Amino acid sequence: KFPDASMISIPFSFDSLLSNSLPMNFINPMALDFEMFRLMGQIGAVKMRDFDNLLVPYRCVASDVERKIPVAFDKGDLNAAVRASMTYPLYLNPIKIDNVIYFDGGLYNNFPMDVMYETFHPDYIIGSNVSTNSQVKDEQDFFGLLDQLTRFPTSYKLPCQEGIIIQPKVAIGTFEFTEAAKAIDAGYRQTLLILDSIKLEVKDSTNPSTLEERRSAFRKSTSDFLATSISVQVANQNIQEYVIRSMVGARQKRFMDWKQLEQRYYKLYASEQIDFVFPRLNQRPDSTYNLELTVKKSKPFKLGIGGHLSSRPVNTGYLGLTYRHLGKTATSLHAETYFGKFYGSVRTEFNVDFPGVFPVSTNAYFTMNRWDYYRSYATFFEDVKPSFLVQNEMYYGVKFKHPLLTNSRGELDIRRFSLEDDYYQTMNFLSTDTTDATYLKGNLVSYEITDNALNRKQFANEGHYFTFKAKFLSAMETSVPGTTAQFDSTVRKQHDWLNINMEGQYYFLTHPRLHLGFHGKAMLNSQSLFANYTASLLSMPTLNVIPDLETYFFKEYRSPQFVCLGLNAVFPLVKSFEARIDAYYYQPFVVLEKLNDGSIAYAKPFQANSFLGSASLIYFTPLGPLRASVNYFPLVATPWNFQLSFGYVLFNERAVR
Repeated sequence: KFPDASMISIPFSFDSLLSNSLPMNFINPMALDFEMFRLMGQIGAVKMRDFDNLLVPYRCVASDVERKIPVAFDKGDLNAAVRASMTYPLYLNPIKIDNVIYFDGGLYNNFPMDVMYETFHPDYIIGSNVSTNSQVKDEQDFFGLLDQLTRFPTSYKLPCQEGIIIQPKVAIGTFEFTEAAKAIDAGYRQTLLILDSIKLEVKDSTNPSTLEERRSAFRKSTSDFLATSISVQVANQNIQEYVIRSMVGARQKRFMDWKQLEQRYYKLYASEQIDFVFPRLNQRPDSTYNLELTVKKSKPFKLGIGGHLSSRPVNTGYLGLTYRHLGKTATSLHAETYFGKFYGSVRTEFNVDFPGVFPVSTNAYFTMNRWDYYRSYATFFEDVKPSFLVQNEMYYGVKFKHPLLTNSRGELDIRRFSLEDDYYQTMNFLSTDTTDATYLKGNLVSYEITDNALNRKQFANEGHYFTFKAKFLSAMETSVPGTTAQFDSTVRKQHDWLNINMEGQYYFLTHPRLHLGFHGKAMLNSQSLFANYTASLLSMPTLNVIPDLETYFFKEYRSPQFVCLGLNAVFPLVKSFEARIDAYYYQPFVVLEKLNDGSIAYAKPFQANSFLGSASLIYFTPLGPLRASVNYFPLVATPWNFQLSFGYVLFNERAVR
């Protein structure tokens, strides 16, 4: 889906509008669940689902919130037991084991020394503790009060005399995962301080070579992984068929090694009709494995709210509503609108995903866009003068999409479009004047390859992005002169042209204090000139490597053929707050010029070039980016401009430009 300006996404269903629409997790558990499955799923299945058969006998504790008791797991799916034991409320969504909902074991027993003592009867106990029974000092402390409401007091005392508790001195919060190395180091150093005391009590030891031999033998007890069958835990049989087709194909003859399983797991999870997938393994008699997936479908409706608020007169609101259905195919019906003085749009689309190892989807869509550029570049506190350029677009068509690699896809697009540009060919016009109008009606066929692994839909600071798009257009232009036109005859002209567009971005350095990346865009366009200077400019591709360029009409940064290369430097300051500098070199191959007699022509190649850039301070709120930016566009009359904004500078796809 083309990225939109939504900042809030609210899934809901009408049958239980409030109780089932509140989110149960702060993070998406997709990657965590698969990594734990990869590390523990196979070995747990091989050891007959008995935790005493592991290299070191193991127990973990989860909380049965219905019975209000801690439960110590000694058998079952190892990855599921560990996942249940770390499911902190509202941070990770809970899972069911044997139809019982479990949360983090620390709610009822945060230091399960009693489990070790009663189960294994050890000669000596070594414990490590960085927790206390929390006390809330402020009645406005939401998370502290939530912790008090859900957590039982825990005893941190040894159940016997033979043992010791290591208490590293760390001040690290529950969710400060970036400080994990610091916590481990603190525990290591504290252990070294009391190691002599431990050695006085623990006489037996194992040399490293013997321990490594045991570990090696344990690892060799598992055969090469191959999943040869699949079962799906979901009530609806049609959904079950969809999941099976997505993972192993219609005939269920496609086996999976770890790499194939990972790719298909993430592709399945990428479907917006699927909310949650949890994997388990069972070993078959032939030493291959049966993959068991617990699947939960998404709520049928999703509401998106967002937009862009700016100190410039380009404020735009966004609303989107999606209906999703999952059966033998995954379907969705989506409608959205952008509204504001500068930009307005309505879009509807219907999407069908066909399951398979190589899934395909088709998308039928209808879009109307309206762009209203201003005569002046006013600030929020100034009156806005009349607009001098208005662009209206209407297009509809069908897309066919298919995956290529994990983060890449191909897309064939066939559309019909109708454009209307209303404009004055002078900056000096009266309220009684009428605009020139250029109409363009025709057809477009395009194919696009996209590989997107950026970490944000805008203002990313790591990952990569690449797109290649080729499109062919055939259209009829009709230009009708207004009262400010130099020529008074209507022009009709056929245009056929090829457009090739490439863009790439890659962050090659991700240091805690500095992220660096390259960003480049190239455009090759064979379109012929339109009836007049302004109509030709409006039809040309615009440079948009800096998001704010989308909100201006700069003739200096429009060209049918250009290349632009730049460097992105991001400086993380504190959590969710960063400084950003984007610097580019822009080289148009040809630029349009207006001759003395009023006619138009392309200037000599490579006659214009420019450096341009942007510097921003950005705070990423839970809703969206809050930004203060200074942009530098040296080719225009007022090269420097400053703005404050909140939200995303994103719009619906252009019809042809």
